[in-house]
Amino acid sequence: MLKSILSFVFIFVVAQSFAQLTLQQKLQSNLDLPTQFQILLAQSRSQDVDFKIIRKSNIEIIQKNVADSIAKYTKEIASLKSNSSSSVNTLQAVRDSLSLIKEELHTEKQKTDNVSVAGLEFGKGAYHGTVWTLIAVLSIVLLTTVFSFRKAKVDAVVHQQTAEEVQNEFHTYKKKAMEKEQQLKRQLLDEQLKRNQ
Repeated sequence: MLKSILSFVFIFVVAQSFAQLTLQQKLQSNLDLPTQFQILLAQSRSQDVDFKIIRKSNIEIIQKNVADSIAKYTKEIASLKSNSSSSVNTLQAVRDSLSLIKEELHTEKQKTDNVSVAGLEFGKGAYHGTVWTLIAVLSIVLLTTVFSFRKAKVDAVVHQQTAEEVQNEFHTYKKKAMEKEQQLKRQLLDEQLKRNQ
């Protein structure tokens, strides 16, 4: 009977050690911390309703897992902070670049909105207004010159015709005057001859 009790105790101790190894293996696996705590509580012996008996080695495993998790999360937080600060720096660089681009765009817009003529800066509206006013004035001057030229040409033709008419009349008058003069000279000569005879 002693043999059977000893074998029963031996089997119980071996089963407990296998169960313990299984528990330790479960705790050393890559499960998350809440799951590890649930496994630890579920497989620990109860002393009474409010207390559980937990092996020191299991608590050390959980403690190591918690410390590893804290170290891992600390590294992740540091990495996230580093990424965040680099993102903030990148964002600030992008904002600075954007403000420079806006300034350059404003400068270029002013350049395109202004026209430089003979070293004078004109706004596009003023430039277009000035150009169209100049075109209108030059068109009026051109039209006035063309109409004046035509009028002068017409007047010149009329004056030329009048001068030709006057010249023709003058030639006619001169011819008639010569003829009359010749007639008067003949008459005078005839009268002189009659007297002398």
